[in-house]
Amino acid sequence: MKIPSKHIENAVDQIASLPGIGRKTALRLVLQLLSRSESEIHDFSTAFTQMKKHVLFCSNCGNISDSPICSICSNENRDHSTVCIVEDIRDVLAIEGTQSFKGVYHVLGGVISPMDGIGPSDLNINLLLSRIESGNISEIIFALSPTMEGDTTNFYIYKKLKSYDSLEFSTLSRGVAIGSELQYADDVTLSRSIVNRQPFIL
Repeated sequence: MKIPSKHIENAVDQIASLPGIGRKTALRLVLQLLSRSESEIHDFSTAFTQMKKHVLFCSNCGNISDSPICSICSNENRDHSTVCIVEDIRDVLAIEGTQSFKGVYHVLGGVISPMDGIGPSDLNINLLLSRIESGNISEIIFALSPTMEGDTTNFYIYKKLKSYDSLEFSTLSRGVAIGSELQYADDVTLSRSIVNRQPFIL
């Protein structure tokens, strides 16, 4: 379908560049935006500009934040001795949604995946090692998705950390289905997986 406006065409191209959005859906969204007032469009675009300009990644754990240290890491009521390792920010949001975990997080920013060209050096592992060396952490929870890539990453990190005698290692109970992604688990299943976590055994 040829769009009779290069400006709408450009807008459709931008919306369609988002994952999971095809050109038909993008066109529908663009035409809906076109019907809004200029001030609404300004507010809409400003929200994204401000997000890109001001959102930071926590220097302690890698979570998103509006300040150098995220609200979870700066919360004195959290258990800072228990660190839950997750793949990305969506997993933090999923676990926080269960209201079952009172520790803190470490966001890797991905998992080891040779097929995708992602190795250990591409992940936020060195910062994790620095946190461990501080000596204030007693438990590591592996909360990566139960996929081959997730398990490979768990194994790699465990090998890096197993020499620390003070650390206990646990993993989510397998209420989360093998091969599924953590962010898509329902709240009840995810909550039970956190509460009933198991010792991490190779």
